[in-house]
Amino acid sequence: MSSEQQYIELYEQARQMIFNHAPEEMNAVRDEAFEDFKRQGFPSRKVERYKYTDIDKLFAPDYGVNLNRLEIPVDPYQAFRCDVPNLSTSLYFVVNDTFYNKALPQASLPAGVIIGSLRDHFSHRSPLTAHLSKYYAKLAKTSDDAITALNTMLAQDGMLVYVPKNVKVDRAIQVINILKATPQNAQRVVPDLMVNRRVLIILEEGAELKMLFCDHAADDRNFLATQVIEAYVGANASLDLYCLEETHYKNVRLSNVYIDQQRDSRVNHNVITLHNGTTRNKLDLTFSGEGAECGCYGCVIADKQQHVDNNTLITHKVAHCTSNELYKYVLDDKSTGAFAGRVLVEHGAQKTTSQMTNQNLTATKEARMFTQPMLEIYADDVKCAHGSTVGQLNNAALFYMRQRGISLKEAKLLLQNAFINEVIDKMQLEPLRDRLHYLVEKRFRGELNKCDGCKLCK
Repeated sequence: MSSEQQYIELYEQARQMIFNHAPEEMNAVRDEAFEDFKRQGFPSRKVERYKYTDIDKLFAPDYGVNLNRLEIPVDPYQAFRCDVPNLSTSLYFVVNDTFYNKALPQASLPAGVIIGSLRDHFSHRSPLTAHLSKYYAKLAKTSDDAITALNTMLAQDGMLVYVPKNVKVDRAIQVINILKATPQNAQRVVPDLMVNRRVLIILEEGAELKMLFCDHAADDRNFLATQVIEAYVGANASLDLYCLEETHYKNVRLSNVYIDQQRDSRVNHNVITLHNGTTRNKLDLTFSGEGAECGCYGCVIADKQQHVDNNTLITHKVAHCTSNELYKYVLDDKSTGAFAGRVLVEHGAQKTTSQMTNQNLTATKEARMFTQPMLEIYADDVKCAHGSTVGQLNNAALFYMRQRGISLKEAKLLLQNAFINEVIDKMQLEPLRDRLHYLVEKRFRGELNKCDGCKLCK
């Protein structure tokens, strides 16, 4: 049986069960997503945006899917013990693909702000709910991407984040995504588990929000997580979106992020991969209003057999917008990295400014890096540039430090830290920035095999 066929049969057999445990708004687009998935199938490496990751192979195992919403026994505060000192956040948990409402932060949110379960909020009929539901599955088009289609046809819950007009959320929102395989009263241990996470972020005009997603695993088992994030950033609104992955080598993570920016809005998106198995991050960002700007950053530290693939598409639909991309990789052992970035400047998008940079270090001859920065421009009054490099540590700099009594190991560490820190320094949350500097140094020293403080590392 092909990889996609097992999910086609799963949906056909369990369709009613899926519908029974999901709200009407999510069910309304489910059958269309299923038809789109059947038509597309999993993308092969002949598909340009998936050429560096073998998607079909990742879905070949027989993963369990918790469609009947069996309760997963987990104390999130036991499963997750990492903390960022002095980082004043409102802490929320998502267990597999279900919003965890048994442990909510005590700090109150500003008036009108909603953070909670998609399923719960969509189930409450109100004018605001009707307004918010119009945003679901509009940016994440199932006709264009098979992973998004699969997620849309199977997701039954998710996280809703809504910030009303001119409201500023001062405390950063921290979301811990916890993976755990064994449900309560299970007759057997589930060896492999697939989860389908969904996030809907809506910022009205003039709103401000900082969000940090942290991925962790509470079981040392095989996991496959698909994730779709849709973020609508209104006029003059500001969104800082950070994604930090610290899982393990048995984890597969496929994340698709869709962002739409209106006039004079600002987005800062930063994705950090410190530990993983196989990771593919896709970012589609569209400028729909003039005067908007975005900064998209990423850093990857990989070794052993780890695989990290970042794919971005920045679409300048209108004039006077600015985009800046910087992605850096440090690859050791037999790890593989890939970066494919495309900037599309459409007709009429004059006065566009865009810079795309991908810089990479390979520490061994066996490490592999694939890089493909692209510009596609249909306007003549623009300032656009792109570039990529793949190389090793600077021998002259190493020699200089060795001559001043610094050991070779320490000299390499200093250069690697300096290389990665350029991305981390783009973060606006100072305590998080300081904590990541510490974690990155431990990672390079080989002292950080998984998340520094989670239960698995004790």
